Amino acid sequence: MAKGKITQFVLKNPDGKVVKGSVSKDGASWTLGEVLGYGKTYSASGVATGTDGKAVAIKGSFTTVQPDTRVRVNVSPGDGDVVGVAASVIVRFGVEPTDRALIEKNMTITTTPKVEGSWAWIQHDDGLWALDWRPKTYWPAGTKVHVAANAYGLKFAAGAYGADDVTTDFTIGRNQVVYADAKSYKIVVKQGCAMNDEASCTKTIATYPASFGRGDQVNDPNLVTRSGIHVVMEKLPVHLMIGSPPFNYHSTEYWDVRISDNGEFIHENPNTVGDQGNTNVSHGCINLSPTSAKAYFNSAMIGDPVEVTGTSVQLSASDGDLFDWTYSWAQWQKFSAL
Repeated sequence: MAKGKITQFVLKNPDGKVVKGSVSKDGASWTLGEVLGYGKTYSASGVATGTDGKAVAIKGSFTTVQPDTRVRVNVSPGDGDVVGVAASVIVRFGVEPTDRALIEKNMTITTTPKVEGSWAWIQHDDGLWALDWRPKTYWPAGTKVHVAANAYGLKFAAGAYGADDVTTDFTIGRNQVVYADAKSYKIVVKQGCAMNDEASCTKTIATYPASFGRGDQVNDPNLVTRSGIHVVMEKLPVHLMIGSPPFNYHSTEYWDVRISDNGEFIHENPNTVGDQGNTNVSHGCINLSPTSAKAYFNSAMIGDPVEVTGTSVQLSASDGDLFDWTYSWAQWQKFSAL
């Protein structure tokens, strides 16, 4: 047969059902139109016809791979979530991918309105690498976000393939930023703000006297509230604070807003009310009065930025799980595999 083309082609699954697909216009190829199952045998049949008019039968079969490990994918924020303007999209895998570019090519973000952003490979607290996506600057309030992690069938490592595709749809809430200045002993809650630009804010919600970490006063970096863009990660109405050695303490605190995984919270501390507004005495958390802490807790949203200034130590990758905003935009883009 000379320079023939496919004139008929059918692929069937083990149950005899025809698999979706299509022959190209020039008849040179057939393209699969659906995802195949793992560990299944498919049979092919058809006809190829040459320019000489001769027909040749197409017949054969193949069996798809049966993975040793099926890699589950988890995406946050989750379906229906409403989050603050500094929330990152985090796609976590149970296996570190061998081919990062392959995995990244199959992750997509669709936003309304269009928002500039980039993927980056980040090693989180569990020791595994995840794929994070953040915008260049804070999200516009009200943005609708659709994430598609098309992982099914992708090879992550030897014997490890994606278990399923995962999607999530979430919304960016109101724009609210906390400005926490350790040198002025207060936090200011504002809305309608650009990143690192307090003067741009359109509304002030509240100002609360505060006490920050005392590390700069006693020359102990372990007690310094880190400067930089933190992100609200968790809200706990009551939480048992446990200090790591040499700071051995157990203290039940209320209205706790976690802003990093290194032990930094904004929370109530009635024992430091006399210091709030004039002296930094904490182990690194931002202390507020009971009334202030409850009011701030009720206004906070997961994903809100907290911009801390006025201390000697910068927030970094060594300070917990979420440090995406510690990188400049140019640095962040270099972490993409594409």
